[in-house]
Amino acid sequence: MPEAVVAQKGPYPVEVREGRTYFWCACGRSGRQPFCDGSHKGSGLTPVSFEATATETVYLCGCKRTADRPFCDGSHASL
Repeated sequence: MPEAVVAQKGPYPVEVREGRTYFWCACGRSGRQPFCDGSHKGSGLTPVSFEATATETVYLCGCKRTADRPFCDGSHASL
């Protein structure tokens, strides 16, 4: 599997709305981080969709190395 580009060495705090579906950029190439803008085409990587279960701030992975996709798990600390 191709390796993603590190978009930032830390999470993106994002306000999400309950019931809405979001598409997290898994390739690191999007110009709309942390969300997908279609830049992954041809990379072998695809965005990760998730539905917000509550209206709240979530922390989406910026380094693209998380094991808890799309949420930050602290993997950036080892970069």
